[in-house]
Amino acid sequence: MTTTTVTASATPVRPVSVPRSYRFELVKLVSQWRIRLLVLACWILPGLFVAGVSAQNTLPSDTLFGRWMHATGWAGPLVMLGFAGTWALPLLTSVVAGDVFAAEDRLGTWRHLLVAVRSPRRIFVAKVLASLTVILLLVTGLACSSAVGGLASVGDQPLVGLDGHLLSPSGAAGRVLLAWVAALAPTLALAAIGLLGSVALGRSPTGLLLPPLVALGMQVAQMLPLPVAVRLALPGYAFLSWNGLFTAPAQLAPLLIGVAVSLAWAVLATVLAHLLFLRRDFTNLAYDGGGRRAFTVGVLPLAALTVLTVAGIAVATDSTGLTQAKVQSSLATTFAHLYRLQTEQLHRPAVTEARLRASAACTKSDGQAAQQGAGNDWRCVVTWHLPGVPVAGTAVYQLDVGSDGRFVADGDGPKEVNGYFLVRTSTGDAPNPLWQFDGNVALLDTTSKG
Repeated sequence: MTTTTVTASATPVRPVSVPRSYRFELVKLVSQWRIRLLVLACWILPGLFVAGVSAQNTLPSDTLFGRWMHATGWAGPLVMLGFAGTWALPLLTSVVAGDVFAAEDRLGTWRHLLVAVRSPRRIFVAKVLASLTVILLLVTGLACSSAVGGLASVGDQPLVGLDGHLLSPSGAAGRVLLAWVAALAPTLALAAIGLLGSVALGRSPTGLLLPPLVALGMQVAQMLPLPVAVRLALPGYAFLSWNGLFTAPAQLAPLLIGVAVSLAWAVLATVLAHLLFLRRDFTNLAYDGGGRRAFTVGVLPLAALTVLTVAGIAVATDSTGLTQAKVQSSLATTFAHLYRLQTEQLHRPAVTEARLRASAACTKSDGQAAQQGAGNDWRCVVTWHLPGVPVAGTAVYQLDVGSDGRFVADGDGPKEVNGYFLVRTSTGDAPNPLWQFDGNVALLDTTSKG
């Protein structure tokens, strides 16, 4: 009898593909009650908030574009964007990305996940893509819901820009969309910082705090009298520089620099998180972060990136900051555009900005201090000329100029021009566009040192 021996060739075990791992991680995220609650909140609450505020008699005039929420539905998503950049987006990124790796440490599920996927690299990619998907869903909800709420409650009307010029409804829609897209860049930077903290800090939930803490630190830095190059080198500046989209011509240079800096932070922080993740010991159940290596690999490269960015911006750009000449020019331009808007309200003879020849003379601290920089002690006198009128018109404004270049001009007379918040029109009282308005001073000059 002949005995036949059969040798079975072992089937090679291959790692699970990235798409399958991504779907698995996405389901894990969406199955969490807090993520589902956030998705519902982002897609419902902004619209209700904008619609509710637009129906009130008192508007958030201290918020950018808040004073125009009665006039156009496109002001609502911009008010929401200002709030989101300050509070909502840092908190959302912390909840989604700040705990995506640390949760596995606390639950002790790394070994099970590695046995199932068989590739730490693919696990990392899947978790990053799943977190990014949820964050994009949340940001899209904020933008769409606030826009729908504004348009449903007020309507598709023109929007007054930050230099007083009027944007058509279609032009306003395009600028609002670009502003929200630009805000994605710093959001991704905060998300990457959350991922880095989640990987580096192990089981500790401290990674949840990193995005809001970093965002708070950047907000405080923007309020300090820092050089312009330092401001632009911080990824949070893109939460502010979208203001430049609403001037004519658009102030694109600070916005593009802010977006580029934010994306550089996002890429570097994600790469650092990837390096730390691949070097960790998954067999150690007591793993509690990378310690000194996490500081060396995670913090020092980001600090070095900031230093290099500051140097690069300082060399490549030319900026004199908030000077007297810039404040005067911006105020005069905004006043001229809004004067035309008031002329249309009162059905007076039309006049162009060129024929008005508006100019402004501003002093800071009554001339006792340096005539530059932020502060609420700017006092300006605007002068303009009407065709056929021999005497020039004058109006007084008190300016509160922020470190980011945004200013609020508060009219101080004469009453028939800017001394009262309402003007009497043929159809009834209407808000006076010259009484109080927002403006924007370009921090960065368009010329290059090169």
